[in-house]
Amino acid sequence: MDSIDSAGRTGAERPAGTERAGTGGGDRQRSATERRRRELLEAAERIVLRDGPEASMNAIAAEAGITKPILYRHFGDKGGLYRALAVRHTDALLANLRAALDAQVVRRERVEATLDAYLVAIETRPQVYRFLMHPADEDHPAESGFDVGRHSAPLLRRLGEELAEVIAERLDLGPEGAGRARVWGHGIVGMMHAAGDWWLRERPCSREQLVSHLTDLLWGQLATVKDLAGGPGF
Repeated sequence: MDSIDSAGRTGAERPAGTERAGTGGGDRQRSATERRRRELLEAAERIVLRDGPEASMNAIAAEAGITKPILYRHFGDKGGLYRALAVRHTDALLANLRAALDAQVVRRERVEATLDAYLVAIETRPQVYRFLMHPADEDHPAESGFDVGRHSAPLLRRLGEELAEVIAERLDLGPEGAGRARVWGHGIVGMMHAAGDWWLRERPCSREQLVSHLTDLLWGQLATVKDLAGGPGF
């Protein structure tokens, strides 16, 4: 039986191309909104690549060809835009880290590949990294009310939890393995972040040398712990 719309018309009687509310029209609207959101994030990335932590909502709106109130309508404030960019870049970074962890090589080379994947990410897009991890320099203060450092903590926690999950799945850490895996996951992420931040600012050595030194630091425990039986190996 044909459905009846609010005007009393059946599906056969409705004009071609019209649809009941909540079906195809709603899907198209959501698709258009998501597409517009992606376009605005791409505009934001272009400004972040140019301006780093000093990227402003005014500049991003201008790049997107819209007014700032429209940008606020999509993201709320700079914090909302930051969180959307953080998710976008963290997803990409995690995909690269997982690919390195799945490499079919010996464990030390896998550890080196994982550390290198993180350093490559911050080296190739340093302005994005600085926007996500650091407030503007004192000579160029960040927009009032926005503390990048406060917003970056969840990003680092997410990386730590993701790495902890991989460690727990792959290494036999004994009866308290889950807790130990979280300590290792967050500790490794903290080490990568602190060492990578220092290295990106000062460039005291090559990326390859830094990877080797950090792997040496980690290797004491990682060299001796056994893979979890039946797991993919670490």
